[in-house]
Amino acid sequence: MLRLTAALTTGMLALGALAAPLQAFEIEAMTPDERTIFRSEIRDYLLENPDVLMEAIAVLEQQRVAQGAVAEKAMLEQNRQAIFEDGFSFVGGNPDGDVTVVEFLDYKCGYCKRAFPAVEDLVNTDGNIRFVVKEFPILGDQSTLAARYAIATKITQGDDAYKKAHDSLMTHSGNVSEPFLARLSKTLELDHDAIVAEMDSDEVTRVIDTNRALGQALQIQGTPTFIMGETFVRGYVELDQMMAIIDSIRAEKG
Repeated sequence: MLRLTAALTTGMLALGALAAPLQAFEIEAMTPDERTIFRSEIRDYLLENPDVLMEAIAVLEQQRVAQGAVAEKAMLEQNRQAIFEDGFSFVGGNPDGDVTVVEFLDYKCGYCKRAFPAVEDLVNTDGNIRFVVKEFPILGDQSTLAARYAIATKITQGDDAYKKAHDSLMTHSGNVSEPFLARLSKTLELDHDAIVAEMDSDEVTRVIDTNRALGQALQIQGTPTFIMGETFVRGYVELDQMMAIIDSIRAEKG
């Protein structure tokens, strides 16, 4: 930025016709000819020193990231209860863990499925992570059907049954249909009739609508989206990246 300032100064000094001192320089006060000279000086300088543009772009990107972090912090504070303690989302891992990881996911999302083994490894090997699942169906009817099945399973048959259904849906690569869900219930030895009776209930609809509203409030537009501690991670990340983020969170806590 210092170099860009120097370029601007060079351009201004080149305008010998300016009567006002440099400190009182105003672009609006330039004549058309003076503006042409000024712009030419700046253009020539930037062409000769393209690294100045790169420096300026880097500064702007840093500012954008900083502003985004401030906005995300504010969104998190405004929705803290709904994110971490909504009373209906599945909580796995260590319920008393020192770091909470929340995942917004869609059972038809390829990147969610790709992230699933990494998330499992992270939670199981760390041993001190509280893991919260937010069903966030955004990819069509099959996504919604799968989410309703998972939520209904949790409501009617508890967390253990939900975890089995969740894992199966995350590793399933084909279509999600009513016949498939019936077969899945049989394989997992779940009460399918009870699940089906609950799938279209007001409570299941409320959970999905609440998650979607929360996602909108947090400006979540895709899956997977993670909230690790108080850090938003929008999109797929590798296991080593997840571990590095968790380590950073713990280091900040001291």
